[in-house]
Amino acid sequence: MTVAHEQYVVNENGERVAIILPIEEYEKMKEDLHDLAIVAERRNEKTISFEEMKRIL
Repeated sequence: MTVAHEQYVVNENGERVAIILPIEEYEKMKEDLHDLAIVAERRNEKTISFEEMKRIL
């Protein structure tokens, strides 16, 4: 993921404390986090073979 026009908000010491980025990039990041949360939730589920999945479908 590349952000072409990120901007930073700095505090009185010049330290970066926040970032401003295009809404499209923010939405993509939210989607990615959601996908990762689902993967984490399902990581302990039993797996099935490709052959078994073909039979189910």
